[in-house]
Amino acid sequence: MNAWIFLSLAIAFEVTGTFFLKLSSGFEKWQWGVASLAAYSLSFWMLAPAVKVIPVGIAYAIWSGCGIVAISMIGLFAFDERLSALQFGFIAMILIGAVGLNLSVQHG
Repeated sequence: MNAWIFLSLAIAFEVTGTFFLKLSSGFEKWQWGVASLAAYSLSFWMLAPAVKVIPVGIAYAIWSGCGIVAISMIGLFAFDERLSALQFGFIAMILIGAVGLNLSVQHG
């Protein structure tokens, strides 16, 4: 499987794990906590083959940056969390950085 597909899956599982972590309410709802740990485990399982091909710094920056953007939007819409204009601006810079890193890497 292509390293970029592994990285995309790693991002999806990381975001899912963070969503479940929020639902766990600090592990008070242990089922969501266990689901969170499972999703994080799958995220790392998918990240491992990605970093065999994609430089680790690039892969990690894209993984974490896309995760930040995605979970921020989920927080906004699913949990009614509010962000200031300045916070939106900084999140946009993270997204620009992740896209720029992706565009600067030879895809293979």
